[in-house]
Amino acid sequence: MNILTHDLIRHLRALRQTLAQNKKPIGFFISAGCPLSVEMEDDTKWPLIPDMKRLSEYVSSKLKSTNPSKPSDFDRLIAELKLAKKDENNLEDILSFIRSLKDVSHGGGTVRGLKEEELIDLETSICKHIVEKIRVDLPNRNTPYHKFARWISSIDRDKSIEIFTTNYDLLMEQALEDTSIPYFDGFVGSRQPFFDLRSVEDNLIPKHWSRLWKIHGSINWYQKTNKEVFRSDAFKNDGKDASFLIYPSHLKYDQSRKMPFLALSDQLSRFLKQPSAALILCGYSFNDDHINDTIVNALKSNPTAIVIALMFGNMKTDNKENYPKGVEIAQKRHNISFWTNDEAIIGTNQGKWSIMPKDENDTLTHFTAKDKTTNDIHTKIGDFKVFSAFLSSLIGHIEEEEKDGK
Repeated sequence: MNILTHDLIRHLRALRQTLAQNKKPIGFFISAGCPLSVEMEDDTKWPLIPDMKRLSEYVSSKLKSTNPSKPSDFDRLIAELKLAKKDENNLEDILSFIRSLKDVSHGGGTVRGLKEEELIDLETSICKHIVEKIRVDLPNRNTPYHKFARWISSIDRDKSIEIFTTNYDLLMEQALEDTSIPYFDGFVGSRQPFFDLRSVEDNLIPKHWSRLWKIHGSINWYQKTNKEVFRSDAFKNDGKDASFLIYPSHLKYDQSRKMPFLALSDQLSRFLKQPSAALILCGYSFNDDHINDTIVNALKSNPTAIVIALMFGNMKTDNKENYPKGVEIAQKRHNISFWTNDEAIIGTNQGKWSIMPKDENDTLTHFTAKDKTTNDIHTKIGDFKVFSAFLSSLIGHIEEEEKDGK
């Protein structure tokens, strides 16, 4: 019986060739798993930014009551969240729930025993505690983010690199600025940069500038009481006339509040609708249905576009899918490739990795491994640390790949 396999070296070569083409629309989707790849000089301080579960535990520890007989507003909210069968360990679920209740309570009403002003205070407090934990700097200039940035700076392109992220932190901004890479994030100005919708939609920025699209907002985005959205140095903003603008939910906001979110979400769709566009996903778990729908719908309308999802870990653990939503999508869409450590779904076909004997001395085998017991082939390129090393290895190959691609 023939067991389907995918030639790992062949697909790594194809990825290298794709990334070397300066005329091709190349984009990256950097998500929550990527900060976990940053090594700390003091291991006890790892991770630099906690995962969603640890972040939720931190916020909960700050807001829950220490006296069971006197529950806090946060405790009452969590009790209602559980009744609604939402995940209390996911801040995105919590904030989405708060915002849905706020919509109902608008005008001073009470919903599920919580007043509108209590919901507003809870939303503000949660966002401030999120910022406390993720307002951090990269520990040095040799992080995966810096390696990623240096790769961007290694070639002049006819098409700008586009970086999409759901992360609220400023790690990507730091790496780009440390590497002196000009970028545009939708805001223009100096004192209080404002969101410029026309520049985003009409692509009015020089092509040598990278694009950074923070589709869930950022810890340095604020909204004034008059609904104007601006970006500011988070350390200097006093917050007296502004609130943090973080979008972990997909509710309908009033027009000025939702403008950045919708514009940047549309930008992901616009990017994928370009001829031969290639989007590389890293650190993404496929648990955001809104983003999943945006990607799938764009790929349906543009069969020439491709998405390569680089996933952390194996396809399954104890016979259970680690990324069931991603697997389901990749099994239906021919232009989504889904790579895990031990298996891949390519062209809707799932199979283990393999290496042909003729390729065993290829330099790309540095990004592969063989299990000594089973001889199964593995790759850890779904780890942002390894993927950034892969990008670094391409810097010396760019001219050669460009010639081969002509």
